[in-house]
Amino acid sequence: MKTLEPFLEAFKKTKADEMRLEPGERLHMVMEGHKIPVGREPVQPETLLKMASESLNSAELSSLSKKEHRVSTTYSGQEFEVTFSRPNGAVHISVRRPSSAAAPPRPGAVSPSTPARAAAPRASAESAEMDSLLRLMVESGASDLHLGSGSCPVLRVHGEIQFLRDRSVLASEDIQRLIFSILDEETRTTFEEKRDADYAYEIPGLSRFRVNVFEDRHGLGGVFRTIPVSIMTAEELGLAQAILDLCFLTKGLVLVTGPTGSGKSTTLAAMVDHINKNRNDHIITIEDPIEFVHENQNCLVHQRQVGRHTRSFKSALRAALREDPDIVLVGEMRDLETIAIAIETAETGHLVFGTLHTTTAVGTIDRIIDQFPPDQQEQIRVMLADSLKGVVSQVLCKKKGGGRVAALEILLGTMALSSLIREGKTFQIPSIMQTSKKQGMVTMNDSLFALVKQGLVEPKEAWMKSSDKTGLVGLFRSNNIPADFASA
Repeated sequence: MKTLEPFLEAFKKTKADEMRLEPGERLHMVMEGHKIPVGREPVQPETLLKMASESLNSAELSSLSKKEHRVSTTYSGQEFEVTFSRPNGAVHISVRRPSSAAAPPRPGAVSPSTPARAAAPRASAESAEMDSLLRLMVESGASDLHLGSGSCPVLRVHGEIQFLRDRSVLASEDIQRLIFSILDEETRTTFEEKRDADYAYEIPGLSRFRVNVFEDRHGLGGVFRTIPVSIMTAEELGLAQAILDLCFLTKGLVLVTGPTGSGKSTTLAAMVDHINKNRNDHIITIEDPIEFVHENQNCLVHQRQVGRHTRSFKSALRAALREDPDIVLVGEMRDLETIAIAIETAETGHLVFGTLHTTTAVGTIDRIIDQFPPDQQEQIRVMLADSLKGVVSQVLCKKKGGGRVAALEILLGTMALSSLIREGKTFQIPSIMQTSKKQGMVTMNDSLFALVKQGLVEPKEAWMKSSDKTGLVGLFRSNNIPADFASA
């Protein structure tokens, strides 16, 4: 069963009742009757046939179209029942844990032989109700779930808000009951003190979720952002070679920027994953909270969460300098001191990745410099000119037919860029980007225009996302793309 073993490894790590492998479909886990896609790529029919050939004898294989065959196997100390069938000529595989095997107790569950104790959050009816909402969110293809006092639950699907009007309106007490059922004691205490808190939650085999709980004039509220269990690779995201080249720098500052919900975390996770597979270095990430989980591959990876493993971004960044890092990822460069330490770290021979909530490469550089008092800005210009190696700014556009696609602006560190930053002439950076396309630089308008030309995005959607609308309309009209919406 060598070909099946990686799938058994994935199943073993979940609490799913069943794993299904069907031709032309993604890998699915079945949990409490819900069929949940968790694989990235569809399973090929020839792969399923190979699995069957490795597990069944020739007589069983030839009779598979008439009756299914069940095989018991042990992998990594666990027993599994594997059922092979062949409806419509293609092999289907179902994997379950033996019904006779005792299921692992849920956290907080009480067995007759153990003394009663307080149930852990995930064992409660409230957490089961919260989990069902999160499963609905994932099955609907939503990126976010909003719970607000005085409103029914709300999903964001392909960038659009959708009210679940068939669901009951939630009171503040309902939201507290649901959200608090999955929070740990530390996060509850943080919320009680600050009236908002961040948390990372996971339903094994389904997804991780970034959680923010807050209070507004109506009462309690919460926002859940889905974080896929599987990290999308650089190849799956279609990242440009110029972006991949940034992953092989030995030192410098690389920034991934964009508005909230623009996919910065996904892009950064793919870049870290690319480094993890292709370099032999030490990676430290500082996040709030930890979103994508990176296991050691070719790199040693340490992930620290602000509030749980460290007091703040700036304290963790200072400590990182004594932890023998090669690459440091700063989840958010929120304040002047964090930005200053990040630049200093990049200058001292480390590769630093960070994020900012800016929409253009030029705006990113101006934002960093403007964070500092006037008497320090000259020094920061010099430091930034030397250390900045790349800025990737992105926005998400609605795709034709559903879904979203990222438009990426790429600014690369060159001698010309360093000179403009040092001299305070950032307004000339777009001109450099236009003349440096062969080096891999891309303006946001060029990226948006390419998406329109490929038929992925409507011209009006691209126009709405552009920060230089006049320039984009000029591109449209010079290529005979109607832009009547711009004249209104």
